[in-house]
Amino acid sequence: MLTPLWTICRRELASYFATPVALVFIVVFLALSAALTFFVGNFFVRGQADLQSFFMWHPWLYLFLIPAMTMRLWAEEHKTGTIEMLLTLPMPLPAIVLGKFLAAWLFTGLALALTFPIWIAVNVLGRPDNGVIIASYFGSFLMAGAFLSIGACLSAVTKNQVIAFVLTACLCFLFTVSGSPVILAFFSGWAPEGLLSLVAGLSFLEHFQAIMRGVVDVRDGFYFLSVITLFLFMNTVIVEWRKA
Repeated sequence: MLTPLWTICRRELASYFATPVALVFIVVFLALSAALTFFVGNFFVRGQADLQSFFMWHPWLYLFLIPAMTMRLWAEEHKTGTIEMLLTLPMPLPAIVLGKFLAAWLFTGLALALTFPIWIAVNVLGRPDNGVIIASYFGSFLMAGAFLSIGACLSAVTKNQVIAFVLTACLCFLFTVSGSPVILAFFSGWAPEGLLSLVAGLSFLEHFQAIMRGVVDVRDGFYFLSVITLFLFMNTVIVEWRKA
């Protein structure tokens, strides 16, 4: 299982760097995160030695950038016909699905790791709680994995990359804002309290913001890992169904 998984992972990682996709994604992510932190998040004006104004934008950056990256994962394989060759390889399907996902997750982790200069800067300017910053980086990485699993799953649904992008962006948006007052107001008045709690608990923002505040709760990590597991399982089922 591990050898096929690593083979697929290396193949996918190499495909990112074989085209300008990797460079464009990293440059855009770094540029937007810096611009939002310093110009919109008022990093210097706040006068606080933390990275709240940096991490608060990550859900919204992932909402637009990750669907653009995952839309090609399976849709391109279907469109070019290479999926038939891929699925005839002597590899278990779960290893292929997981290998593709891990390659995208590692690549996103690389882009996230390249933001380390802002961590150095905040330590030069003040005395931040580095434990909270480490937890926030870990939470952001987990949240990115949840976005990626949704994108990979929906990319397997269609041959059209644009449709995959739109479907992923819409579903990720719903997961991101499900705990907002606007969404909860739609359910309040007719839905039972249990359903309201369930909808609020699906919010990526709620779980990530708890980690950003330094409240490291196992339930938040378990939530993101559960989303990843669920959508990777659905990804496997969809590919198997389309193969049949």
